[in-house]
Amino acid sequence: MDTDQLVSEITRFCRHHEMAESTFGRVVANDGKLVARLRDGKSITLKTLKKVEDYMSAHDGVPADAHAANGNANGAADVEAGAPGVVEAIDPESTKSERNFRFFDNRQKYLLFVNTCSEKWVVANRVSMELANIHPKPPAIRLFDAGVGDGTVLTRVMRAMHARFPTMPHLIAGKEISLEDIRLTVEKMPDRFYEHPASVVVLTNMFYSEAPWLRVHNPAAANSLVWEEVPLRGSSSFDFEEQLTALEPFLAENWKAKAHPRTGNPVYERPVVLVLYREDHKFLLDSVIPRPGATRADYDLVIASQPYRLRVPARFKAEKVVAPLARALGPGGRLIGIHSHGDDPGLEIIRNVWPDENPFENDRHDILKSTKDVLGSAGRDLKFNAYSDARSIFRYDMHTLPNELEGPIGTSTLFAAWNAAIYVNQIEDERLNEAVRDGIYLDATRDVLRKHGGLWFHDESFVISKKMG
Repeated sequence: MDTDQLVSEITRFCRHHEMAESTFGRVVANDGKLVARLRDGKSITLKTLKKVEDYMSAHDGVPADAHAANGNANGAADVEAGAPGVVEAIDPESTKSERNFRFFDNRQKYLLFVNTCSEKWVVANRVSMELANIHPKPPAIRLFDAGVGDGTVLTRVMRAMHARFPTMPHLIAGKEISLEDIRLTVEKMPDRFYEHPASVVVLTNMFYSEAPWLRVHNPAAANSLVWEEVPLRGSSSFDFEEQLTALEPFLAENWKAKAHPRTGNPVYERPVVLVLYREDHKFLLDSVIPRPGATRADYDLVIASQPYRLRVPARFKAEKVVAPLARALGPGGRLIGIHSHGDDPGLEIIRNVWPDENPFENDRHDILKSTKDVLGSAGRDLKFNAYSDARSIFRYDMHTLPNELEGPIGTSTLFAAWNAAIYVNQIEDERLNEAVRDGIYLDATRDVLRKHGGLWFHDESFVISKKMG
């Protein structure tokens, strides 16, 4: 068997068993880069070749679910997904995800993107518009963020909530598996507790099928649940900041993730729920503070911003992400979904390098149709709102300095624009290597910036609303 044949066989095996190629390499030869090196034309020893062949022969008849025995007990139904800064859902049946590419694992790309583009600000404004359409009922207005990320969108929406509902108690629940992002989110909370004292903030790392209810499905995982309630003392942002900063050791010890043995995606080692509120408002918030095993999922507003990979099928997005969140809506509640749309200069940059590239394989109409099919009779009291393009599609920009694009464009600007384009269009590192090596990416980026006098991207949104009870 030559190298190409061997790589083809490994790819087939990994696809059939829903296993990441890096996981295959680690399991067989304690080398996560084994397959990547083979694909680059490197050779292996006969001893390693025998290990590879023996492993595939021994497991080719094993059902895919058997590979999850030591991982997520909920199996494929709980493949983890996330928002920018987080790992996204991967379709185990899709040949286009055969390498189980986890785009948002790349922290550097993420940080450069969010600090040079206005997406979070624009998304927060779009989400905040929905506050005018909800109908909260006592004892609190209830919001769930399906991918907190670094907390920028959430805290902006919390400010808008305070402006619109200044005297109501607020229950803010958010899901995030990334320790780095949870730290950043917690750092942003002191001012929120100062401005709106009647706030309860709940953060968890559970799956989409668990997080809105704060309830773990698997009994073994439920036994390891860490439920931490933190009443914040004092009355100033400084007081709250000191206590929230003191949570660092707790987060480092408990907010841990491991690789799913089939998909390679990170899943929690143990489920964690962190409940934050002001101690001097505990009496007022007693009926709002969640308790283990007694949490309702009847949210007035659910945010699902960039919660899945672009290239996975619409039905997978519906089953793993959108449908579970729609089930968590309360009467009169609204779920707003947001994802990248394309048809913008960012995609033009990508097609200058890869002319046939099309990461936007399904749109909001496809996702809503699939969600309606998945929910079946459970969706009878839901309204699926795709709206017109004029209402649903919105633009955000890459920040540039005044007159920065009138003369020669600086290398740092080109790098930032290229990073934003490959980030939004989710281009894998393996494909990037060739473009970067040839240097064509800088020319492609420069041409588009000059043509349009800047760089911007399009997101599209949809809304699922629940009838009033």
